[in-house]
Amino acid sequence: MDIAPCKPAVWVNTSQGLAEAFQALESEPCIAVDTESNSLFSYQEKVCLIQISSPETDYVIDPFEFTDLSLLGRLFQNPGQEKIFHASEYDLICLKRDYHFTFVNIFDTMIAARILGAPQVGLGSLLQKYFEINLDKKYQRANWGLRPLPPEMLDYARLDTYYLFKLRDILETELTAHGLLDLALEDFANACKAVGHANSNGHDTCWKLAGSGHPDPRQVTILKELCAYRDEQAKKADLPHFKILSNDMLVEVSLHRPTTLDELGLVPHLSEKLIKRHGVGLLKAVARGENAPLVTRAKNPRPDDAFLARIECLKEWRKNTGKKLEVESDVVLPRDMLEQIAAVNPATKQELKLAMGNSPIRYKKFGTLIMKELKKTEI
Repeated sequence: MDIAPCKPAVWVNTSQGLAEAFQALESEPCIAVDTESNSLFSYQEKVCLIQISSPETDYVIDPFEFTDLSLLGRLFQNPGQEKIFHASEYDLICLKRDYHFTFVNIFDTMIAARILGAPQVGLGSLLQKYFEINLDKKYQRANWGLRPLPPEMLDYARLDTYYLFKLRDILETELTAHGLLDLALEDFANACKAVGHANSNGHDTCWKLAGSGHPDPRQVTILKELCAYRDEQAKKADLPHFKILSNDMLVEVSLHRPTTLDELGLVPHLSEKLIKRHGVGLLKAVARGENAPLVTRAKNPRPDDAFLARIECLKEWRKNTGKKLEVESDVVLPRDMLEQIAAVNPATKQELKLAMGNSPIRYKKFGTLIMKELKKTEI
């Protein structure tokens, strides 16, 4: 199917351009939205592009040129205008984190496809399935912080919103035909609640890098100092952690505990170039770790056996129910809701209804079955 764009996207990098885009978009009943960020190229990830399409025009907005994007916020919080996303969670987290936007009334084509039981829910897969379009993803991991953007990257960016209108309509028709539209609308509303987390740049704790076993506490203490050194260097270079030193490298150094450059040279994965650049700093970090107070792992209380039994029972039920409905098990009952139900251990359907407060549709569809499963775990 040939439905390729017939006119160029509009590049928006001035206040007048933003005002004109807002004026054109605010009366549309439905717009499509996407973002591009630079997590692979910067210490502090940030939104680098905001793409917003109407059925007639694709706008690509350069947020670097604006100190005030409140006009976009007015679009996003307008309950009378639907915002189409594909895989909205990451976009919403980034936009809330950087601009504190509020979102209502979204349609997420990836969530819709998952509810319909699609085996592949990536945008490229769905466009191929429904329109026989092969979406080139060559710039998926590109540096969107570049300025000026090459024309081919601008064209690439606009396609992630251009096709969403036709895809949305097809998926809504299928959801309605299968009696699943109410469940999808519920999940769209819950998706709007995504929290704009503070940008942590993937700060893994030393225990997480060390693994889930029982590593030597001194090695973990050294690893903590190595992580701190890497973070300092990444911040200075304005690069993500992995472009300074990989996690595996830090773990290997903490295990070998070198005291000289010669010993450091025996550590796997460390090239001469990296040793020349970071050798002294790594050795100092190891020395600090050798003398610092031992770090201790925070202990979480072990759940009681009854709670674990409810968890396993509900997991088995949702897996079997998902197979019957031909959807992923978490479409039937999301993990956080499953854990909430197991923790509350409702004795009545009213208590279950309260525990499933964010999902009245699932309660209506599955409440009786869930209560029946919980009865099986009673001692």
